[in-house]
Formats: sequence, C-alpha cells, structure tokens
Amino acid sequence: MNENDIKRLPRLTAILTQLQAKRLLTASELAARFSVSNRTIYRDMKALEQAGIPILTEEGKGYTLMEGYRMPPVMFSESEANALITAEQLVLKNKDASFVKEYTAAIGKIKSVLRSTMKDKANLLSDRVVSGQNTGNYRTSNYLSTLQLALTNFMLVRIKYCSPDSNQSTERTIEPFAIYTTQENWLLIALCRLRNDYRAFRLDRITGLSVLDQTFEPHRITFEEYFDSCEKKCSPPLP
Repeated sequence: MNENDIKRLPRLTAILTQLQAKRLLTASELAARFSVSNRTIYRDMKALEQAGIPILTEEGKGYTLMEGYRMPPVMFSESEANALITAEQLVLKNKDASFVKEYTAAIGKIKSVLRSTMKDKANLLSDRVVSGQNTGNYRTSNYLSTLQLALTNFMLVRIKYCSPDSNQSTERTIEPFAIYTTQENWLLIALCRLRNDYRAFRLDRITGLSVLDQTFEPHRITFEEYFDSCEKKCSPPLP
C-alpha cells in the first residue's frame, strides 16, 4: 500500500459514513465536502464498489447504498465523543421532556461503543461541563418526539391549544411542517386546517395531543419560503 492509498483510506471511510447517513448524495456534494475533484470522487466510488460495498447509482441524481446495508459500528475519535458529551449537557437543560429522554437513550448507546479509556474521559467531561440555562431543569412540554415522528411520516395531528393571547383553548387538526427552537422552548410550524393557513404553535401551550391514523400530502413550500412569507407579513402568524 503506497502513501496515496494510506491518505485515501480515511476519505473512503468518511464517504461511506456520509452515504449511510444520507439517502442520496451527488458527486459534487461529496467533492465539496472533502475538497477534492469530481473525478477523484468517481475513482473513490469505483474503489468502494471493487471492495464489495453495494453502491447504487441513480442516473442524474447521485449515489446511494443498497437498502438494508449497514456498516460495522462507528468508532468515535476523542474530539467527536467530547462534542457529543458537551451537546448532552445542553440537551439535559432542554424544556421538552421527550427530547431529553430520547437523547439520553441515544447518548447511552454511543457511550457503549467507546473504548474503555475514552469512556472514562467522556464520563469525566460529563461531570465538568455545566450549562447555566434552565438551572432548575424544569420541563414545559413532552410532545417533541411524537411531533417529530408525525412530521416525518406525514401524519395528521389533533391538538388542544391554549392561545397565549386569550388563554382560550381550541381544538385543531394540523399538518406538521417544521420545528424550531428559541431559548430552550420549541415551536411547531403546521398547516392549521381550522385557519387554512400555516401557524406557529408553542409546545408548552399544547394541553393535549393525539396522532391520527390519517396522512396528508407533503407540503410543497420549503422552510426558507415559509420564513420569507412571514417577513412579508412583518411578523410570524399567531394561532
């Protein structure tokens, strides 16, 4: 194995990780990600195929891995593990209980694949990284995980919502569109069928929620287009 091959191996491994993380990637996206030419990416893909990796090429779209193929467990560098541990301390201060629960479970699985020495360092870092936000660790919502699943599976959701203006509660059937956070609190952007328009719902104002056994057509606008329309209206729409 020559010097060029040794330098190439980390990139091939990283390309494979990228392919497993995203359903479809173009040669241009990979070239930009690794600061190489498209031609280099073509050669890398051929090398991966020759190594037995089931890479499929969708004409005019890009590369994807064969359905069901999985890499062996990923090994993290110490810096990568440190970044995840630091993020954990921020998540633990989040006000949505479901988000905290799911991330804690995920970080536990990540810690389980760390080498013993790195695991000790990760646990030390957990004790030495502190976030000053939400010092009481109180939770104001418990719906984020459910809404994430409804959003990605295009499921209708029925909510009971308490308006921040009038404190009156209304029932809405909504189509989840996007989720964003501001200072630890979460807001859901959804098409409200009651208003026949997009609305921003604070998760801490949702007093009841159920996912319906009905789907909706994916929204045609992007998140950026939604915000552009809000700017044109001077302020985000209220429920």
